[in-house]
Amino acid sequence: MKYLLFAILLITGITNAQSDKKSEEILEKMSSEIKQMKSFYMEFTMQIKNDATGENSKQKGFGYVKGEKYYASLGENVLISNNVKNWTVVKEEKVTYQSAVNYDDEESMNPKKLMTIWEEGFKSKYVQSTTYNGAPVHEIKLFPVKPGEVNYHTIQLYVGKNNNDLKGVIAKTKDGTKQTYTIESFEENKSVSDAKFVYNPQKFPGYQLIRD
Repeated sequence: MKYLLFAILLITGITNAQSDKKSEEILEKMSSEIKQMKSFYMEFTMQIKNDATGENSKQKGFGYVKGEKYYASLGENVLISNNVKNWTVVKEEKVTYQSAVNYDDEESMNPKKLMTIWEEGFKSKYVQSTTYNGAPVHEIKLFPVKPGEVNYHTIQLYVGKNNNDLKGVIAKTKDGTKQTYTIESFEENKSVSDAKFVYNPQKFPGYQLIRD
């Protein structure tokens, strides 16, 4: 679940403390383009690897975003929010957890944050021009402004050179875990009903609803 929460953080004023100008310009342009979209749909692959523990898993996920509303699915879990209430569906337990949206909760995650994760609490550095998943990209590293308050030490972003879209994110945590998110497809201004962002118990028969 903790990896789902990070993926769905798998979206804003960027903290530019000691950021270099080139990385700043690329990220600000990408943020501006995302914020102009009325909605978007994305499919991604998440890989979790830790050599010390032997963990090496891969899952596919997808997410819809419309304004501040979102619907995201990864493996056996689903996150839904209408920007008033959040629902976390845990299929393995057949339980849905409902809570009110907490705008002050820095640990809350959603797909939009995955697409604009660099905007708050980071300084950025342009690394190099390279390729990612076969596409020409800019590689940019993010470093937390307050490293003692987070469990990761660096995040790498891969931004497409041709259309300035996010291709991949690699987060490295202090316990040696490497979380890789590859954006497989991205569709802007995708038509989606508001009903998508409200939990419908009829779609999850037999699930227990636990209200916070």
